[in-house]
Amino acid sequence: MTPHLSRRGFLTAAAATAVTPALLPGTASAATKAATGAPYASYWYPDSFPSGTPGPGITWRSLKSWRAEDDTDLAFNTSAVPLAKWFTPTPVNTTARSGQARIQSLVSFGPTAGNPSQGAATADYYALTHWSYLDELVFWGGSSGEGLILAPNAPIVDAAHRHGVPVLGNVFLPPVAYGGDLRWTRDLVQKDSFGRFPLAERLVALASAYGFDGWFINAETGGGNSALAADMLGFVKELKSLGTPKGLRVCWYDSMTVNGSVSWQGALNDRNKAFFQAADSMFVDFRWSRSSLASSAQVAQQLGRSRYALWAGVDVEANGWNRSVDWDAIIPESTADIVSLGFYRPEWTRNHLPAGRTPAQFHAADDRFWSGQSLDPSRPTPGDTWRAPALAVADRSTVDTVPFATVFNTGHGLRWYECGKVTSDAQWNHLGVQDRLPSRQWVVRTNGQRPLVAYDFADAWHGGSSLLVDGPLNAPTAVDLYATRLPLTADTVVELTHRADSGRVTVELAVAVAEPSGPGVPPPYTYLPVGTLGPGSGWTTQAVRLTGLSGTVSALGVRLTASSGPVKWRLGALAVRDKAAQSPAAPAELRITAVTGGDLRFSWQGAPGAVRHYTLHRLLPNGTRRFLGATCQRAYFVPGLTPEQGERSARFELRATGELYTASIPATAVHPW
Repeated sequence: MTPHLSRRGFLTAAAATAVTPALLPGTASAATKAATGAPYASYWYPDSFPSGTPGPGITWRSLKSWRAEDDTDLAFNTSAVPLAKWFTPTPVNTTARSGQARIQSLVSFGPTAGNPSQGAATADYYALTHWSYLDELVFWGGSSGEGLILAPNAPIVDAAHRHGVPVLGNVFLPPVAYGGDLRWTRDLVQKDSFGRFPLAERLVALASAYGFDGWFINAETGGGNSALAADMLGFVKELKSLGTPKGLRVCWYDSMTVNGSVSWQGALNDRNKAFFQAADSMFVDFRWSRSSLASSAQVAQQLGRSRYALWAGVDVEANGWNRSVDWDAIIPESTADIVSLGFYRPEWTRNHLPAGRTPAQFHAADDRFWSGQSLDPSRPTPGDTWRAPALAVADRSTVDTVPFATVFNTGHGLRWYECGKVTSDAQWNHLGVQDRLPSRQWVVRTNGQRPLVAYDFADAWHGGSSLLVDGPLNAPTAVDLYATRLPLTADTVVELTHRADSGRVTVELAVAVAEPSGPGVPPPYTYLPVGTLGPGSGWTTQAVRLTGLSGTVSALGVRLTASSGPVKWRLGALAVRDKAAQSPAAPAELRITAVTGGDLRFSWQGAPGAVRHYTLHRLLPNGTRRFLGATCQRAYFVPGLTPEQGERSARFELRATGELYTASIPATAVHPW
């Protein structure tokens, strides 16, 4: 049995009440198909259902009968951020390689049923920030009692797309021991009277409607024969044929073989290469060995395929960076990479922490996983048995257009801040509003003691987090922030919003307009003065003109020099612009489409032009605004509202937020109590 199955138990039960969800704003059938309650990520069976009735909180759906026009939660579940193009800067160390091994990550973000479409009221979430090492993310999950086909929820796709990472939905046909039924495999590969595979067409239509990037096919139900395998092969070929023109990918899991049996090979060989040829890539089961991966690479090349289209599975669900891995079988240090790397369940970085874990604790563990023991990709720790991705795979970036801005928002937080003020004291998560984040977390250049550099949740300028540098700063300290490809003009300005909580610190902007001379070489920074801050100065926004520089900005950072310490300095926002910030146009037709007690569903028409996301506030009787949520979609669900004292109706304001975090005038709506 493949190792990951022994720890799949949590996928077999639902965790929340399922509902019949909402509608796409503006559809003709909106009035008759409006739904109430919280929207959740969608899941289906291929066609037929299990015997009996679904358990609490579970809704059984058939993919065969799915139609976009009937999908009442489509507005909540559709990605709004297009897949960004990435580039590869000069590696920050001499070991990371570009153009060789890549990384696929299989992540379960929540249960199959009851997984909220648009975040939830908790900061305890796998809010990954190390997107720069990923080539592909698989939205993992599925169970025999809930559903087998999962569409990733929109916030995850939006965050991934912002960083140039495609996201695949999951088709899971489970082993019989885990409730699998061979009829579901037959349902999936059924043919119509013309010999076509209607569910292949349905999977393509679904991914296109939801805005994600393809499918991971995991056929692990035993008992099949060569005829069923032939149908599965035809299905995968048609799925790829229909999906490729739409930019969709197909990944095959090393499970079913050409004779129809489920026999995990741990290799690419004659028993599964037909499926690999039909797909874009293949996840090689954990049974691989050094010799099987070497032979797999040879087979791929003989087929005229890249050996890096093979993901060698590394199961980190139970032990994370303590897992013993034969790294030289995949990504050897002294020779070219053999194949690519497939991480199974890296959300261990969150899950292994005890109850009561904080966002800061999660990010510390996640930094250790991706950047290595030193927490600095430019300074690997000798003898570290965990070969961190940052030390093996060249990072990538999507920061190539002006204007560019970030508030270092990781997509979850203990509170919500706007202009340094708390506008909601409730915990939250919503990956869709995560910023484009630094690709190298965290490169620090100093001859003194290395300070702590981390996302911090105790205070923020906007969103839920800021970037904190905390330490003695007993020598000038430079922190790399972004690898960029930003065109310079005579009017280019960089703005920093920052604050010193302790110590007195002089801040300089580090700007490079040329690539380093080679891997592991620091960027050729020019240091431009920003200002000096001390405790009590509060949030300060300062603009730096890039006078005397020309060409393209290839790297941005900061250099800090303490005049008294120790220093605790936080960066709340960074923006690059070449003209004054303009407010975006306002959204229109804000409507409350469904009400159940204090649970409200909102929809609106999107604002024209570039919009980062939308924010929804409640206007309180005392004239203050309370933040309710933010989303990239054009629909939002708010639970549990109650009247304020003496309030006859609740008033709401919706604003579009631009790239530079300017806000539009509001669209308004009123809900009578």
